[in-house]
Amino acid sequence: MDDSSYILGRQPILNGLEEIVGYELLFRSAKSVSFAMVDCPVQATSRVMFDVLSNFGIREVLGDQRGFINVNRDILMSDAVELIPTKLIGLELLEDIQITPEIIERCRELKYKGWLLSLDDHRYSPQYEELYNGIVDIVKLDMLAIPLEEQYAEVEILRRYPVKLLAEKVDSRHVYLRCRKMGFELFQGYFFSRPTLVKKSRMNNSATTFFKLMQQLSNNADIKDIEQTFKQDPALTYKLLLLVNSVSYSTREKIRTVRHAITQVGMQHLKRWAQLAIFADDGGLGTNNPLLEMAAVRAAFMEELAKLELKKTRLLRQVLPDECFVLGTLSVLKDVFDISVDEMQSNLNLADDILGALVDHKGDLGTMLYLVEMIEEPDFDEAEICLRRLGIEPEMVLECQKKAYSWRQTMFD
Repeated sequence: MDDSSYILGRQPILNGLEEIVGYELLFRSAKSVSFAMVDCPVQATSRVMFDVLSNFGIREVLGDQRGFINVNRDILMSDAVELIPTKLIGLELLEDIQITPEIIERCRELKYKGWLLSLDDHRYSPQYEELYNGIVDIVKLDMLAIPLEEQYAEVEILRRYPVKLLAEKVDSRHVYLRCRKMGFELFQGYFFSRPTLVKKSRMNNSATTFFKLMQQLSNNADIKDIEQTFKQDPALTYKLLLLVNSVSYSTREKIRTVRHAITQVGMQHLKRWAQLAIFADDGGLGTNNPLLEMAAVRAAFMEELAKLELKKTRLLRQVLPDECFVLGTLSVLKDVFDISVDEMQSNLNLADDILGALVDHKGDLGTMLYLVEMIEEPDFDEAEICLRRLGIEPEMVLECQKKAYSWRQTMFD
């Protein structure tokens, strides 16, 4: 498999009734999708976190269930982890984390803020005493790594604490039934399901764009400048919309513009997100890719048309330039990266008129989109019909095109 797709492993976690109550989210590389090839734990964890937030969208990956992500010491102690919605994602502390007063205090802080914490591949040790008592929620025991005669002793000790026990690597019904009798409440393993792969077409950004964004955020740049950085990179704009729906899960406010999305996420979350993207090495095609170039120019073209019609045309409603920019961007990306209507509805939380224009060319926004598409074809007969309906003179269109190409060029001068 090549690097043209995002790949995420997902293994279900079940309760004693064999009902799915969550998923462990696993790093998978394009080189080997059947198991993790982890050269850098920080990058692997960052990749999973970034993909869930900004490449797939939390709803697409988890539905109504909670997800769990492995974290090492560096990620646990970083601000980036606080980008994750506490009600939707739990943190699994990897077994190689050395327990220190600093780690215990960090876990206590995260617990207070609402995170669900788990100990992965665990063996009982007195050094975890503080974590067992009210900080950690779940303790995972590896049924293949712990000898059978020692499993009973481990369970007996750990059941004294207010934690749920999860049996992982349960590979047969016999092992599952034995674990239930021991007192395990949660289960995970090949007996129930091997990790399934969630795959999506890769939508890369230039790494320099993320560094630029990080620099702007660190210097408290004006929101207008940050907005322009997103506008110059269509893929980044799409990921921003996914991010809004991930970190603002409870508000569900309909998104209309890039600036609206930025304010919904907030500058602190944006800074953590950019840092996470750099950790995850979310680079690739860069800003000179012709498909992303097409998306950027179309978006700018529609924005310029909207500026014209506010002054000179007879639209039934006044469409806003910023809305047209978002519409132009998504209209290209949905076809290039095969984003379905259901994905747009559930993951992007767009305003109804923007979604209607994308799906069925509804309303004045839909007519504007159709006009731009017909000019690109080119199909001037259809374009002329749209121009008459919108009340736009042909010479206005040429001027808007010039401005769109000029804007795109100046972004990289």
